[in-house]
Order: sequence, then C-alpha cells, then structure tokens
Amino acid sequence: MILLTLSSVVWSPKQLLQLCISTLHGILASVFLKVRKWTVGACKGTITSPVSPVDSKLDQSNVHNATTPTSVNYHFTRKCNYKCGFCFHTAKTSFVLPLEEAKRGLKLLKEAGMEKINFSGGEPFLHDKGEFLGKLVQFCKQDLQLPSVSIVSNGSMIKEKWFQKYGDYLDILAISCDSFDEATNQLIGRAQGRKSHLDNLYRICDWCKQYKVAFKINSVINTFNVDEDMGENITRIGPVRWKVFQCLLIDGENAGETALREAERFVISDQQFQEFLERHSSVSCLVPESNEKMRNSYLILDEYMRFLDCRDGRKDPSKSILDVGVKEAICFSGFDEKMFLKRGGKYVWSKADMKLEW
Repeated sequence: MILLTLSSVVWSPKQLLQLCISTLHGILASVFLKVRKWTVGACKGTITSPVSPVDSKLDQSNVHNATTPTSVNYHFTRKCNYKCGFCFHTAKTSFVLPLEEAKRGLKLLKEAGMEKINFSGGEPFLHDKGEFLGKLVQFCKQDLQLPSVSIVSNGSMIKEKWFQKYGDYLDILAISCDSFDEATNQLIGRAQGRKSHLDNLYRICDWCKQYKVAFKINSVINTFNVDEDMGENITRIGPVRWKVFQCLLIDGENAGETALREAERFVISDQQFQEFLERHSSVSCLVPESNEKMRNSYLILDEYMRFLDCRDGRKDPSKSILDVGVKEAICFSGFDEKMFLKRGGKYVWSKADMKLEW
C-alpha cells in the first residue's frame, strides 16, 4: 500500500519522514500487543513469557513475601462428560500438560511449601482413563511425600481397578452430588445420558471404605435443590466432610458473552443459602462455603499451571509456574490466606491422621 502511494504521488522529504515514523509506530504497536498477550495469558507449558519492566519491578517487591502454597487445586483438564449448568471451570480448551511437565510443576510447588494437592477438572478421570491422574497421585504421595493428596470427581468414570492400583496413594476422594433425586440431577446436568449418578456415588463410597480412602461429598446449592432436605441421606452415607457451596458466577466461564454456560438461572440469594444451611445444621460433617468465602480463598492452577485470580469475578491467569517459578506466579493469584483459614481450609487432611474405622 505504501509503495503504491509513493509511485503515484510526489512526496516531500518531510512527508516521507512522517510516513516512516507512522509506519514504524504501527509496527511497534502491533509487536507490543502480541507481547502483552503472551505476558498476560498465553504462556503454555515451558514457553517462556516476556516480562515487562513494570512486571519485573512489581515482582521484585512482592516475591520475597510471597504466600506459601499450602493447599493447591490443580485443574489439569477442562474436559468433562457432564454438563452441569452452573459449572465455573468449563471446557474452554482440551490442553493437558505432558506428564513429566506436570510432575516438574508439582515438585516446584512442594519445594515452595505445598502440603496438600487436590486434582480436579473438568473430570480428572476422563483423561487417559484415569491413568494420568493415577500417576500424578502416586508421584505426589510416594515421591514428593505430601501429607495430603485428594481428588474431586463426578464419579462416572471411576473403576475399582483404579483403587486397586492407586488407592494407597490417595487420602481423600470427593464426589460431587447436588441432589438425592435422580430427576433433579438430570435437570442440573449432573448426569451422562440416563445413567444413575446416585448408583455411582454409593458404589464409590463402598470402594473408599474397602481401599481405605476418606470419602467426601461436594454439593452446589442452586435453584433446583435449594429446598431439598439432604440430611438423612448424608448422615446415612457418613462422609468425612460434606462441602456445601453457594452457586457462584464467574465471568467468561458460566456468565457473560464468552461463557460456555449460562448459570444465572441457577443462582440463589444469600438468604436462601442460609436457610438451606439452617435446615441441615444438625449434620455434623457439613462445611458451608458462601460466595464470599469461596471466591478468593482457593489457590487454583489451570491446565497450563497458571494461578487464577478471581477477585474481579473472572479468572485472570498469572504466568505459568513452569516459566517463572512459584513465588513470582503466586503474587498474581489474588489469594486471600486469611479467608482460607477462616473457612476451615486447613484441617486434618491426611488419612493417616483421621483415625477412621475402615
């Protein structure tokens, strides 16, 4: 375009200089935008992200006093076979780190002070039929000697042979279950076809007892189950913990124009959530988590091992710990350690210390 213009118009030296400056400015602006994209959110695996002078100055002032990653939630996959309408970690990519890279990141976390790792997704048993997950679980318990290794799953892909191979290395298995009515689970999307979600729940609970893994239940309270009384069923099953979450909106995940889910119809008020908690106040293993407690009190790693900052109601990624290390990346996690402790994030999480009757 520039050459065509030059061939048809007589330009003065001043105009040529201005044109060159303008063109150079456009090129530099384009390069800056690409560098900014890499720096903010496109680092993958071991690809090194450029660091701006501002970032370097900020990192140097915060890295020394960085938070210790005592408990970390690693969402190593976003793929899932369920379609829960309120899901706030959706299948935006299908990327999963190579096994050895994932192990390298976990080792970095252990060296930075991690005591508990929780593997989640997506559905963590979906990738490589649970073998990838099993190898990570074994590595964390056997090689890294972590006090606690846990998993959150929907339970649909778990086989008994997985427990036979990897059960010794797992402290806690949490199964997500939002209702003890199959029709309600279907409405929520907590299902695959017409398979019984509850049958899987009961079967896995029995396997946990048989293979000495602490069993936990997670429930998201929403418009479809807010009036349900789950007390009798929870008491009969007897999980070590029943984690009860208030349905949470995250921009770009289950709310907003770029979201893969539209969770607004699942949202309940603070008062409705409190009424649910009061109805179940006699359940001793209940651990409630309102939106206020949940939003910033988890250290979340995504599939690229980037910490996710949820302070502004969305998930803004740090640089990958594989590129810049744990101490630098965690400065951008938005983690509220006081809320983590207030919500009971630190508890007896090693099965060796639980004194359970198997």
